[in-house]
Amino acid sequence: MSDILQRILEVKAEEVATARLLRSESDLRREAEARQDVRGFAQAIEAKVAAGQSGVIAEIKKASPSKGQLRENFQPDEIAASYASHGAACLSVLTDVQFFQGSQDYLRRARAACALPVLRKDFIVDSYQVVEARAMGADCILLIVAALEPSQLRDLEALALELGMDVLVEVHDAAELDTALELRTSLLGINNRNLRTFEVSLQSTISLLPRIPAGKRVVTESGILGPSEVRQMREYGVNAFLVGEAFMRAPDPGAELARLFA
Repeated sequence: MSDILQRILEVKAEEVATARLLRSESDLRREAEARQDVRGFAQAIEAKVAAGQSGVIAEIKKASPSKGQLRENFQPDEIAASYASHGAACLSVLTDVQFFQGSQDYLRRARAACALPVLRKDFIVDSYQVVEARAMGADCILLIVAALEPSQLRDLEALALELGMDVLVEVHDAAELDTALELRTSLLGINNRNLRTFEVSLQSTISLLPRIPAGKRVVTESGILGPSEVRQMREYGVNAFLVGEAFMRAPDPGAELARLFA
């Protein structure tokens, strides 16, 4: 595990402990279960792919630890509406505060601005965060294999599914893939960013494809910066993409989405 990931996970454990002092998980769960507004995340991606289009999970991200602030004029609702009008299948919203300058409010604002399903993009290590995700309106959560034990992955996935959410499980290499394939979710994210060096290579996705069985929807993450990367991935049969930085640096994120995936 990289030093930065280890530090993030330590902070997450502290955040959960603090949150539990402010509000119990059982109270939060009542709010989560009272919501009857789950939007089908995996279903939205499949609908795009079935129509011959790319299933794009368009990310709303203000900053990152490696690149700093990505966008000065940051209006999550405007960005979400632009993505929706330019063909995105789903949204991904960063809710991590300390490392990505994210916010739960950003997710609420983005979801309210359009009809797209929304992924809570965060480092989930505890059941509290899963319940919290649904309470704030998330339709899907991210589980990172590098950050969790297999038993934790199974338990957190089961809770998310119980609450009606989908799960995107993220891997970086073959060993993590083997663990991810034990889960029920069809959404398999392959992050092209090496967690140790932070170098990005689409070969990370390509090299794992032969190991992935039918019935799994591969979502390639990181390194999609232009139409050439999109073409390359589609030539390998990868039709779902999670893209953030390329959109966030553009004057109109939605227009950049349309350009990349024309």
